[in-house]
Amino acid sequence: MENREQSTIGLYTIGIAALFLAGFLLLVVFGAQSYRNTVGAQNGNMQNRAVLAGISTAVRGFDARDAVSVSEDQVFGQVLNLSDGDSGYALRLYLADGALLEEYSRADAAPSPEAAQKLGDTRKFAVSLDHDLLQISTDAGTVLLHLRSEAGS
Repeated sequence: MENREQSTIGLYTIGIAALFLAGFLLLVVFGAQSYRNTVGAQNGNMQNRAVLAGISTAVRGFDARDAVSVSEDQVFGQVLNLSDGDSGYALRLYLADGALLEEYSRADAAPSPEAAQKLGDTRKFAVSLDHDLLQISTDAGTVLLHLRSEAGS
């Protein structure tokens, strides 16, 4: 009888240990999945902030009299032009193939996505310029910039 009681107690002990081990493994798996989702959301938010911050920084860097303008391109839609003084060059921001591109080239040259640098992914790029207030909208949100100098066209 005594042997049977020890056998039953041993089975219960093994069963409880297995239950705790299974619970621990499930906790680790669900924790890792939760961490992965959190990091993915954080990276997405950082990417969104980086796009808007990049645009804001570029505009602030080129903020001079008649340096900021918005034009329409038949292929790329709205183009934000940031002229580099009297050098004849400009930094242009425009949307191509679902990406916001930044290109520094001759102001009179046509936009060339092959020569541009990608700022981030977005499906929307809308720019409006009203005197000294520049409004830029992307998938990441909208940024309003008050130009310190008077804007051009």
